[in-house]
Amino acid sequence: MNANLPIKLMLVDDHRIVLDGLKSMFDQDVNFKIEATAGSAEEAMSLLQTKRPDILLTDYRLPDASGLDLCVWIKNKLPNTKRVILSMHDEGALVRQILKEGVDGYILKSVQQLELKNALHQIIRGMPYVSPEITRLLLTEMGQQPEELLTSREREVLNLIAKEYSNKQIADKLFISERTVETHRKNIFRKTNTTTLVGLIKYAFANNLIQ
Repeated sequence: MNANLPIKLMLVDDHRIVLDGLKSMFDQDVNFKIEATAGSAEEAMSLLQTKRPDILLTDYRLPDASGLDLCVWIKNKLPNTKRVILSMHDEGALVRQILKEGVDGYILKSVQQLELKNALHQIIRGMPYVSPEITRLLLTEMGQQPEELLTSREREVLNLIAKEYSNKQIADKLFISERTVETHRKNIFRKTNTTTLVGLIKYAFANNLIQ
């Protein structure tokens, strides 16, 4: 794009106060132009039928889909639009999954205004940007195997979940309470960034978590 033209942005966040704050910040900077704002992935997809932003800046958690789902959709429909996740989530497994999809940036919501603007300028020049905190996290985890994301007990629970054991059956087999089993299940879904049993099993097989 022409370096003298403002960067056209689409902002997507389901929290109105966040959306308004971002819009106000960018409206005061001649280097940026708000092309559109949306509160959901569906609304963003509808607007993108006619809008052509240079950068999509989206939250990860949206009411009808994830920001990553939206980024994947845009990659196919509008390959020239840069895709940036602006999120509060700093879990290593989630970040790695997002970065594997080839997004152009992953920025934490704790970012300062100047850093955010500089990051977007860098991204529009074709250089991906990841918040320094995320880079440090990924470097710390470098060399860690997927199975190390789960404790040995969580791996035991996961294997029994894959065998379609109920919470009570798992509790009886491992001599723990059903409440403890439920806690392990929640932790497993969180650590693997999955929300359904099918998604969890697919992730487990892909990462050799199931014996």
